[in-house]
Amino acid sequence: MMGQYIADGIVLGATLALGAIGLTLTYNILRFANFAHGEFLTFGAYFALMIIPAVAGGASYSPLTFGWSFLIALAAAAALTAVLALLLDWLLYRPLRSSSIAATVVIASFGASLALRNLVVFVWGPQPEYYSRQIALAQEVLPGVRLTADEIFVVALTALLMVALHLFLRRTRLGKAMRAVSDNPALASVTGIPVHGVIRWTWVVGGGLAAIAGVLYGLTVQISPEMGFNLVLPMFAAAILGGVGSIYGAVLGGLIIGLAESVSVPLTGAAYKPAVGFLIMFLILLFYPRGILGERS
Repeated sequence: MMGQYIADGIVLGATLALGAIGLTLTYNILRFANFAHGEFLTFGAYFALMIIPAVAGGASYSPLTFGWSFLIALAAAAALTAVLALLLDWLLYRPLRSSSIAATVVIASFGASLALRNLVVFVWGPQPEYYSRQIALAQEVLPGVRLTADEIFVVALTALLMVALHLFLRRTRLGKAMRAVSDNPALASVTGIPVHGVIRWTWVVGGGLAAIAGVLYGLTVQISPEMGFNLVLPMFAAAILGGVGSIYGAVLGGLIIGLAESVSVPLTGAAYKPAVGFLIMFLILLFYPRGILGERS
């Protein structure tokens, strides 16, 4: 039985990790906590919901077969959410970045989150949605561990994206530029790195990953206007636990939070899952104040 809870925690942790990576990228390069990041997950999930019937010729998506219609919708949702992130930065964050009060942008992100959440309700309605009404049958993959095809797909795609992101940051010119701007924006600008271009790509990568996380969460749970708002605090917890500013720490933090919430269910009940995740974060931060993989002073 415990093996099943661990497997469920890995599935949830994979989703949180993808979302936490976007938060970490934003904080690293733009130096502010974007509380509207959760709405990128919501918009990504709804964009895919809107696109899937169009590319499938009106047919609904079956959760047991990952056809091209779903993959195309996933890529299109990531692209549309990246555009949304760029638009939000252009309209709101960029004019405020020159403010001498750092909290200004953070407070603005709260307002943006509220506005975007209400926009989702206005466009798609308040009722929960599903990519398919069919029942996904779980198969035994290990003794005592049963997973659906959806959940296996979520874990596999998340692992693939994390490897791709690692190679992107380490091997590509743009990835190295992003790391340089993260370390020292002023020095990066002096050396000829286009900081504004790096900022735009940060929104593209962070928004795209958030959209994919939202689609994967909707695939295994459900889609609702509140999903991003409900996930943003666990994603912040994952980013802080792993070490603010560490991409790999965000992945580790997401897995720890997901496992803690899932494994605690037989002990405390499902209602207290978020509280257990935050309790684990507090306990670990007592010994690692800068996070598990955070920089040591």
